[in-house]
Amino acid sequence: MNTLRRLVHAWRTRADRRPALGHWLRPRQEDAVRDYPADGLTPARLLSIFREADRGSLAAQMALFEQMEEKDAHLYSVAHTRRLAVTGLPWRIVSAADVPGGPDVDRRAADAAAAWCAAVLHATPGLEESLVHLALALGRNLALVELVWRHGPRGPQLAELVPVDFSRLLLDDHDRVRVLVDDHDREGRPLPPHKFIVHQPEAVCGHPARGGLLRVTALAYLAKHFALKDWLVFAEVFGMPVRIARYGPSATAEEKRELLEMLKQLGADAVGVFSQAVQLDIQQPRMPGETNLYENLCLYCDREISKAWLGQTLTTDTIRSRATAGAAQVHDRVRRDIRDDDLRKEAATIRRDLLTPLVRFRFGPRAPVPHFRRVLDQTLEPERLGAVLDVAVNRLGLRVPVRFAHAALGLPQAEGDEPVLSPHPDRRRPLRPPVVVEADLNARAGAR
Repeated sequence: MNTLRRLVHAWRTRADRRPALGHWLRPRQEDAVRDYPADGLTPARLLSIFREADRGSLAAQMALFEQMEEKDAHLYSVAHTRRLAVTGLPWRIVSAADVPGGPDVDRRAADAAAAWCAAVLHATPGLEESLVHLALALGRNLALVELVWRHGPRGPQLAELVPVDFSRLLLDDHDRVRVLVDDHDREGRPLPPHKFIVHQPEAVCGHPARGGLLRVTALAYLAKHFALKDWLVFAEVFGMPVRIARYGPSATAEEKRELLEMLKQLGADAVGVFSQAVQLDIQQPRMPGETNLYENLCLYCDREISKAWLGQTLTTDTIRSRATAGAAQVHDRVRRDIRDDDLRKEAATIRRDLLTPLVRFRFGPRAPVPHFRRVLDQTLEPERLGAVLDVAVNRLGLRVPVRFAHAALGLPQAEGDEPVLSPHPDRRRPLRPPVVVEADLNARAGAR
């Protein structure tokens, strides 16, 4: 009797862990409809949108974020730069046995799981589009991708990845994500297990509606567009010259109306025909106050947006910047630190919500789960590579694989009996070791 109960419990547990097959989200008419909350946006309305999102209604906030990038070229530029630093890199699947500092796992099982996941992902439609969609969570702090499963010979098999429209997302009373399934759904449904990739890179205290970079920069966006609107009004009022025509005391009302129409034509076509009795003056108005006030305010807001997204301003505001090249390199390193953090969070999400169910359904609950990694560009200049290898191999005695040198130079390795290039005997010159370089630098410093 106890054996039968254990079998039933095991069967139910395994059935509960199986994902829903096929497409879970049905097409909706509302997916093709867009709201425009950024039109006529005020501070009060912005606060109201954020409070609605904190209470679980994310539609207005997501629509606002989408429109913010459409209306602000600088915001779109820095946001696209931040996302492209992640999505522009190629990816690979790393075996759990090759991850330093990880637990000891069976090499054969780990390599088999990694090879299986890599083959499945390369063959799955919608993967690249889904990775780009997940990168949007850097601004919105929440992005979902549906895993479409189908029957396979050895259990559920991944058939497709489908990005979930942001208008379908909402939160329940406990800040858990829910999804609107169809046109008749108004409360949303909880996420079933192993059915969605949920990426929340910057959640504040676990709240999915807060912490996104678009929410952080919303106030700067609003201030900039208030200043831009006032700047356009200022240019229209004070930027155009004033056209003045003086008529004689004997001019009739009809002649005055005709003269007014001529002035309007002169403003539009810069061409007018007037009588000799008419005295025409064109006066350039004087600019009251500081004419660069609005421009400086817009530039200030742009710099604040750049700081929030990229952590620096020197790589986005090079025209007005007077900083040194060394400061620019420091700022670029800060941006690389942010990129590495984005890569780490993306890799954790993909491993948790995509690679884990792939391995569990194929190899069982004890199989080692591989890691998702982006391939960074590690090419080095030949002189610098020679210095690094000289210290590592000749002085420290490290065992450096040949493939590292090929990767550092950006050159492929020869396979089998493939013909290779041979150096000319007269042109083979060893790279100088670092000690010679240091001696040259010290000599130059002493000469100065």
